[in-house]
Amino acid sequence: MYSRASISFAVLLIVCPGIHAQPAPKLKTVPHQVVRVTGPKVRAAVEVSVAINPTNPDHLVAVSQQGPSNAAYASTDGGKSWKTVALKNAGKRVQGDDVVVFNADGLAVRAYIAFDGIRIARPARAVNGIFVSTSRDGLAWSEPVPIIDHINSVTPFEDKPWLSVDKSKDSPHRGNIYVAWTKFAEYGSKKAEDKTHVFVSRSRNAGKSFSVPHRVSQTPGDCLDKSNTLMGAIPAVGPKGEVYVVWAGPKGLALVKSKDGGFTFGAEKVLTATPGAWDFAVKGLKRCNGLPMMAVDLSAGPNRGTIYVNWADKRNGDPDVFVIKSTDGGDTWSRPVRVNDDPKGNGKEQFFTWMAVDPIDGSVNVVFFDRRDTEGANTGVTLARSTDGGKTFVNYKINQEPFSTGMAPFFGDYIGIDAHGGRVVALWQHVTGPGRTAISAAVFEFK
Repeated sequence: MYSRASISFAVLLIVCPGIHAQPAPKLKTVPHQVVRVTGPKVRAAVEVSVAINPTNPDHLVAVSQQGPSNAAYASTDGGKSWKTVALKNAGKRVQGDDVVVFNADGLAVRAYIAFDGIRIARPARAVNGIFVSTSRDGLAWSEPVPIIDHINSVTPFEDKPWLSVDKSKDSPHRGNIYVAWTKFAEYGSKKAEDKTHVFVSRSRNAGKSFSVPHRVSQTPGDCLDKSNTLMGAIPAVGPKGEVYVVWAGPKGLALVKSKDGGFTFGAEKVLTATPGAWDFAVKGLKRCNGLPMMAVDLSAGPNRGTIYVNWADKRNGDPDVFVIKSTDGGDTWSRPVRVNDDPKGNGKEQFFTWMAVDPIDGSVNVVFFDRRDTEGANTGVTLARSTDGGKTFVNYKINQEPFSTGMAPFFGDYIGIDAHGGRVVALWQHVTGPGRTAISAAVFEFK
């Protein structure tokens, strides 16, 4: 015998069948152009970074790993077409972890790692280091300058550098270039005494030379290149020359701040836990991560000086994309805002997120791989954009044909985005066949 309450609830389910499972909102669409950046013969292009020239927003420069070496891509028509150049390989080294940014006067600055040997030191061959070069057009690059170069050694091992340039007119350190990265005492070591730390170096002469690297992290990580390792160090510069560095580690996301142009840094602060840790699994990939990206609003708008940090974690059961912000120089931080707007805990994966804050209009732009409309390892690409200081995000579908990551032997660790004056340019790697990856670009004009 059923109670009146049971009957009422059953009627409610019949009348309102969607009470338990609301349908996912459809991704919004906005006109944009998608073009192939890499040529038809390219087989293994991953880990792409892109930058817009602030002196000429039609000039775009991107860099990526291409097999064992690197390549640069340049566009002079706002991303409609691209030219490619193979970049100089330091001997027989493997190169990767490419990043490119522009300084305020239109000089492109690129950083990358180069190594031969990673876990086993091979006599007279094992080398590793971090290098920086510059370019005016994105095709001809200066001779690489070593920030640090270990000859005949893979201990310590330098990994995953990222760049930021001080472009603020109000900064006494305008023009400084900052590089942050992870130093492994010994890559892959299980020894308790072997640790990872975050290091920083700076250049005050447009990348011609760099300072002696110094450690900015206080709490170490292990050397296994997993979630207890310190990884994904990102520098960013505020409007008065403040330097921030964020990274992921066993406690979550940590941050340090410098008030003297990167000469000294204060104590590290844990911004948020990252449930599921930064190294998590997704379908069809041997490795995936939710490593952070950070940027500061340098616009003249109401959110000038706001610091934004973007990452992915599994606090809702499956990987989602998040943003937090600070409006007081990093002293206090907002609650995480979920960027992807599909239903929570639906088992759909969003990963490899990256972010750019427009220095003209202050918008927060996030690109990520998205599986809300696919099954298994099939993957799409989404752009999310906030025009209210990171409080809310509108999700836009990028016109990339879904692809299966299960056919990619290596898929890198990140994708690229930049924004300037309402123009948003996103680049990503995608699978074109068994063992083959290419890079494409989408250009949005929010004006």
